[in-house]
Amino acid sequence: MNCFYVISNQSKETAGKQADFIKYYLEQKGKICYLQHDGVKPESDFSRYTDATKIPKDVECIIALGGDGTLLHASRDLVDTSLPILGINLGTLGYLAEIEHTNIAPTLDRLIADDYLIENRMMLWGSVVTASGERSEDIALNDIVISRRGRLRVVDFNVYVDDEFLCSYRADGIIVSTPTGSTGYSLSAGGPIVSPDASLILLTAIAPHTLISRTIVLPDHVVVSVETGPARFGGEGSAEAFFDGDTCLVPGAGERILIRKSEKTARFIKMNHTSFVTNLRKKLK
Repeated sequence: MNCFYVISNQSKETAGKQADFIKYYLEQKGKICYLQHDGVKPESDFSRYTDATKIPKDVECIIALGGDGTLLHASRDLVDTSLPILGINLGTLGYLAEIEHTNIAPTLDRLIADDYLIENRMMLWGSVVTASGERSEDIALNDIVISRRGRLRVVDFNVYVDDEFLCSYRADGIIVSTPTGSTGYSLSAGGPIVSPDASLILLTAIAPHTLISRTIVLPDHVVVSVETGPARFGGEGSAEAFFDGDTCLVPGAGERILIRKSEKTARFIKMNHTSFVTNLRKKLK
């Protein structure tokens, strides 16, 4: 690789210095490196942290400096570019961002030498009807979470698979997750851990009002529809859908949220040849 673009999360204390170091190091090796220093999302709900149209055409690789959240944002913002993304962890767990900040220089050397693998990760596409009647859509790498809106209360959900009724939940919400997202919110809600190279859709209820509740695992070719019940205490809607904890879309009461496997994938650069099992053992102890 010869040309790089660095996205840095400026809420991380050392992000700016690390970005400057990467640029200096690569340029000393005769390579090209561009920096995006802001990494801050504008006010609009549908705006992105990174404007893909401003990335130069000669860029071959995206380096995301921050944590798993930074990598999630970058994968969604840049999915249409097909550029591979390398995550460098400046946070705590760093399950997605596998490279630690102490290993930046040797990692850059391997990128220059084309010593890496590219891993494709499944994403989800979701579409909702907003309270104003407009249809909106977005994609997610980890999960789409349909949860209660407004004051503290449970919500009624009806779940359909390929338009066939599956079940009803009275719960705080439902997590529709990819295998990548199985180690995130879904895991905290009692869902299973799934290898990220699988292609499955996971349905996990959040605090359901039932004695027994288990995650439902579905094949990747189905369309999941979640129908929300009417607001119990008035208001314009009883639930809202969050895409990777970021974009929020509000369906009208009684409307369905459609979710299916996206035709687009996130492309991650994998440097370590460790197995999923080894990584799981180290990260989650």
